[in-house]
Amino acid sequence: MKGKKPYVVVFIIQAIYAAMFLLSKAAFDHGMNNFIFVFYRQAIATLFLLPFAFFFEWKTAPSLSFLTFCKIFFLSFFGITLSLDIYGIGLIYTSPTLAAAATNSLPVITFLLALLLRIEIFKISTSAGIAKLVGIVACVAGVTTLALYKGPPLEFLSHYHLSYHESNQLQTHESSSTWIKGCLLVLLSNSFFGLWLVLQSYVIKVYPSKLLFTTIQCFLSSIQSFVIAIAVERDMEQWKLCGNVRLLAVLYCGIVVTGLTYYLQTWVIEKKGPVFLAMSTPMALIMTIFSSALVLGVTIRLGSILGGIALILGLYSVLWGKSREQMPKASIDLERAPA
Repeated sequence: MKGKKPYVVVFIIQAIYAAMFLLSKAAFDHGMNNFIFVFYRQAIATLFLLPFAFFFEWKTAPSLSFLTFCKIFFLSFFGITLSLDIYGIGLIYTSPTLAAAATNSLPVITFLLALLLRIEIFKISTSAGIAKLVGIVACVAGVTTLALYKGPPLEFLSHYHLSYHESNQLQTHESSSTWIKGCLLVLLSNSFFGLWLVLQSYVIKVYPSKLLFTTIQCFLSSIQSFVIAIAVERDMEQWKLCGNVRLLAVLYCGIVVTGLTYYLQTWVIEKKGPVFLAMSTPMALIMTIFSSALVLGVTIRLGSILGGIALILGLYSVLWGKSREQMPKASIDLERAPA
C-alpha cells in the first residue's frame, strides 16, 4: 500500500482541481464578481497559511531584503493576482471543461518561457528535441481547436435538468466571439502562471523558506486583488458572501486548493518528482468533463474533447523529451546499441 500512496495522492490533487473548476464556474454563474472572488480566495488562503508559516519556518527563515521583497511583490502580481483575475474572466466566457483542458498546456507554456529565458535547452537533432517540437505543435493545435472549433454537442453527456435561465446563460457564453475571447484569456492566464513557475526558481534560491514564501505571496496578492476589486466594483452588496455556492467556492479555493494542495504537491514531487505530478494533469480534465455535464448541466462539445486530447498528447510528448534529456548518456547509448 505504501508504494501506491503517490498514485492515490495525485488522484486527490486532480479531483481537488476538478472541483475548483466546477465551484468557480458555479459561483460566477450565481452572480459573484470574479475580482472579489480572487480577493476573498487569497485573503482566506493567507489566514490559513499564516499560523503554519510562523510555527514551522519563522525562526529559520532568512532575512527579507527590500530587493527580494520587490521581486516577490511583482511575482505575486503577475503570477497570482493577474493570472487568477484573467482566468476567472476566461472561465465566465467559456466552460470548466475548456479551463481544465487548457491546464494541460501549462507544462508546454512553461517550457517555452524557460526556453526564451535560456533556462531550457532545445536541440532539434536529438530524439528529445524532436519530442519537444512535436509537443509544442500538438499544444498549438489543441489551443487552436479549443478556440476556433466548438463542434456538435455530445448529447449523451448532457444533464437533462436544465432550466431556461441556465440554457440561456450557456448559449450567451458560447457565442463564437465570446468563446474565442475566453480561450485567449485562459491561455494568457496560463502564460502568466507559467512565467511565475519559471521566475520563482530564482527567488526561492535567495529566500528558501517555501511555506513562508508562499504565505507572503498570498498576502501580497490579497492586497493587490483588493485594490483591483474595489476599483472595479464599488457596490457593497456584491461584496457580501450571500448564498451557499459563493461561500463554499471561496472557502474551498482558499483553504483546500491553496492550502492542502500545496502540501500534497510538495509531498508528491519529493517522492516521485515533478514529471510524475505533471503526467497526472489529464485526470482533472476527465473528471471535469463528466462532472460539469452531470452537476452543472454544461453542454460538452466535440471541439473541447479534441482540443483536450491534442493538449494531452503535447503534454506527454514534452515530458517524454524532458525525461529523455535527463537520462544519463550511458543509458541512452546502451538503448541504441544493437542486440
